[in-house]
Amino acid sequence: MNTSATELSFDSNMMWVTLADGRKLGVPLAYFPRLLAAAPEQRQHYEFSGSGTGIHWDELDEDISVSGLLMGMGDRTRFNRIAA
Repeated sequence: MNTSATELSFDSNMMWVTLADGRKLGVPLAYFPRLLAAAPEQRQHYEFSGSGTGIHWDELDEDISVSGLLMGMGDRTRFNRIAA
C-alpha cells in the first residue's frame, strides 16, 4: 500500500489529500490552526517532502506527515503550547 500524497486541495473547511493508492483523505482545517488562519493563497504554497510522505509549508512553518493524517492525528504543537 502506497501512502504517499500525490495531490492536495482545500475548500473552506477541509484539506483534501489524494494518496498514490487512490484514497482521498478529508481533514478538517481546524486540526491545523496555522492552515486554518492562513490565507487561501498561502495554503497553496506547499511542497511534498520525502517523496510525498509529508507536506511542507515554508511560509507557514507547517509540516504534516501523511502517516499522521492516516492515524487521525491533528496538530501536535498545540499540546506543547498548553504545557508551556
